Amino acid sequence: MRSKNIFNNRRDFLRASAATLAAGALPALPSSLFAVTSDSPVRSSAVPSKPQRIIIDTDPGVDDAMAIFLALRSPELKVEAITAVSGNVPLAFTLPNALRLVEIAGHPEVPVAGGAAFPLVRRLVTAAYVHGNNGLGGVEFPEAKIKPVPETATELIRRIVRANPGEITIAAVGPLTNIATVLKSDPGIAKLIKSFALMGGSLSGGNITPAAEFNFYVDPEAARVVFDSGVPILMVGLDVTHKVLLRESHVRTLEAAQNPVSQAAAKIMHATFGRIAKTNDETVVAMHDPLTIASLIDPSVVTLRDYYVQIETAGELTAGQSIGYSHGPVRRSPPFDTGDTAGEIPVEEYKPNCKVAVGVDPDKFFNLLIPRLTASA
Repeated sequence: MRSKNIFNNRRDFLRASAATLAAGALPALPSSLFAVTSDSPVRSSAVPSKPQRIIIDTDPGVDDAMAIFLALRSPELKVEAITAVSGNVPLAFTLPNALRLVEIAGHPEVPVAGGAAFPLVRRLVTAAYVHGNNGLGGVEFPEAKIKPVPETATELIRRIVRANPGEITIAAVGPLTNIATVLKSDPGIAKLIKSFALMGGSLSGGNITPAAEFNFYVDPEAARVVFDSGVPILMVGLDVTHKVLLRESHVRTLEAAQNPVSQAAAKIMHATFGRIAKTNDETVVAMHDPLTIASLIDPSVVTLRDYYVQIETAGELTAGQSIGYSHGPVRRSPPFDTGDTAGEIPVEEYKPNCKVAVGVDPDKFFNLLIPRLTASA
């Protein structure tokens, strides 16, 4: 059942944004968002001296489970909250899944809140064919003893960010409905968010359509709001996540470790391998979401390049596509012919709005992920 809060956000979004989205118009981007440092990819080796404070917005999801376990077992990160959204499976599964995963990881102190049950303006599309009907590969875990906090995801994110201006990175590894709702309901909050680390998008084709990656496809309007927000963005998309494929040898290593996290991860991934064995699509076991978390723990896992990225929302066949400009000028589709040929077709100045992961070191990633999950608590 949709909460009153979510329904109002959905209704307000439709009323306020329908004309803008139909016209393809965008608000101006701030000129100081990112400085272009180089035309060449840069691999960062900087490691923060104190734990980064993050909120994980997620739609668990088999790889979401691995990402949550990785974050909660990494001293480089302090998970302030986990917020659930519909995506891989409906909210009726993603919220209890988040609670189960937090409990398995032994961190009942981390607040968990439920968020959007539906995209901003579209019907919900899920991926149970990948994640199983319950989101965790079909593996049935006991119901969590911990309960969600009484706040909605929107309320929890707003409260934490406003209490800690400039301190919170939001690691969003599902559709961006919750994040867009926060930005639209509290326009002043964008300048208080340290950054977004997003699993989503691609500069080289999609996985749910030829154009679009799943998270942006599910709620392209939400993704557009986020990319227009002015908040610094790290985009970890299919360009790199399809290069970090879990192997059955990794699952055997997880199975051999005797801790609740490794055992749960092994069960989830073993079931996933069994279900997709006949598909011949090895990217089903790509570690999309854990790579996003890993890029916060050790930035040298990925190679980054500055881009201006925009999200297609009007295309019948391309909604959710992430279009990346590495240089200017920025041109959009030509306007319709109205008979007025005066004036030139406008172009925009190139101003990067995110850093896109364009390369990855798979060995370094798995040497980070597997030991963290198999180590004794």
